[in-house]
Amino acid sequence: MQSIPYLSLNGIPVTEVVNAHTIYFIRDLHGVWYPNRDNHLYDIDSVCVELSDAFAECLFGSKEDYYSFLWSSPQFLSTAGMNSESKMSKEDFGRLLQALPVGAPSYKALYLYDCRMLVTGIQECSKEVMQLQGEFYQVLNLEEFYSHAVPEEDGVRFVASPTVTKLHALLGFVYIRLHSLLDYVTKVAIEIKSLREDFSSYPKLASKNLLYGDRNRTSLDGTVDTLFEKCTLLTEIEVVRNHLIHQGLLDDMPKAYRVISNGACIEKFVLFPDRTNDGRFDTFKNRTLFYGQDDKINLRLPDVVSSFQGRLLNTLRLLKTSFTTE
Repeated sequence: MQSIPYLSLNGIPVTEVVNAHTIYFIRDLHGVWYPNRDNHLYDIDSVCVELSDAFAECLFGSKEDYYSFLWSSPQFLSTAGMNSESKMSKEDFGRLLQALPVGAPSYKALYLYDCRMLVTGIQECSKEVMQLQGEFYQVLNLEEFYSHAVPEEDGVRFVASPTVTKLHALLGFVYIRLHSLLDYVTKVAIEIKSLREDFSSYPKLASKNLLYGDRNRTSLDGTVDTLFEKCTLLTEIEVVRNHLIHQGLLDDMPKAYRVISNGACIEKFVLFPDRTNDGRFDTFKNRTLFYGQDDKINLRLPDVVSSFQGRLLNTLRLLKTSFTTE
């Protein structure tokens, strides 16, 4: 039986790890590749559960009062307009709202589920980031870059192929999802600061149409070690995400590089555009993609994700605490 390999950052899988301090990826029982250390996903999920409960307690007075209402409330309050399991149309939803009993906390419940949907977005996007990162290293380590065997001389050569295009797409979507998390956390922070109190009608979220660029409206703007502190990491995520959305590619043609020695591949890597000290692309007039720094993104991507997760975790914990101070 062939042993399951460990995925390495340099693109060459191994069956045995010599240095325990080295980051590598292990496949779990569900087939997802996770790093052997500095993975904060489960802590993030746990704090998100606490944050969802905090919304319920704040709006309903206690979890007991919320659950008492939940047992007798119609299911569509928590599913219509946000869950594919609900087949209800917008028109039917509006008609059912009109038929709800007067005095019941139905509008409060709708608002609560809208707030909780923001928290769920943080949980799901966090899972996506980890899965996308794992799949990036799976492709880098295990998938063939060529569709057929090609003789290779010793040296460094680039490869452009459908597999490499997929590799770049996975990398790009990691940055896009990291920025989605910035937007979601901003919305949650704004919602906690401006939590609705009037439920005579279905209230609009205070954070509706607001994004990470509106973070100055949060109570945590500028707070150290959070997602609201100005730093190189977050600037990089903003810049890369915006470039991908508006320009599409991080290279004129997606490429990966293979280092060949004695006829064998000893390293694979993907180059990342040069950045300034503050995390922005090093630009010259129309040119934004320079590669003079030899930045191999595959060697530092886990640190990007882990550092982001650490800031996210700190931010969520502060937001949970802020329920008692807002």
